[in-house]
Amino acid sequence: MNADARRRIMRDILLQLPFMIWLVLLWMLLWHQFTPLAIVTGILVAIFVTRVFRLPTVELVGRVNVWHSLVFIVLFLGAVVMGAVSVTIQVFDLRRQPGAAIIAIPLRYADDILTTHVAVTASLIPGSLVVESDRDRRILYLHVIGVRTRADVDRFREGVLAWERRIVRAVGTPEQYRALRSDEKG
Repeated sequence: MNADARRRIMRDILLQLPFMIWLVLLWMLLWHQFTPLAIVTGILVAIFVTRVFRLPTVELVGRVNVWHSLVFIVLFLGAVVMGAVSVTIQVFDLRRQPGAAIIAIPLRYADDILTTHVAVTASLIPGSLVVESDRDRRILYLHVIGVRTRADVDRFREGVLAWERRIVRAVGTPEQYRALRSDEKG
């Protein structure tokens, strides 16, 4: 085995290490055991899962802006509460049915990871659910309740794009962050 092959193997192991640790921790949480046996069986299960269900290695950026992450978390928790209140009001308002729509949202800075972050964020806020993601064109399709007019649709679309910008500020790649900064200046 030459030096290049060894470096590639070591690089893959280091990239997979956080995922492997996560799988072992998840295993121990599922069994409610934090024993040496749970660690060993967790490692064996993690190796089995990563070899049988082989997925491409995802490189994490390693860039986390603590301030923007905290802002994101606080705003997200507020949006979850406000979404729950809004959906509750719509459900119990017997005078009229809440409007619903499927809205296409073209993402501006998205790669696979960012698209996933935006999709999960939008789905966790009550009142919307991702129904499809067009990876090639970077478009999320969301089913939304509580929209009646074109202005409501535009307001919701802009809200999801604001979440995308917040996520880029918090954990986006340096290239995504530079593109966002450039768009904000222009």
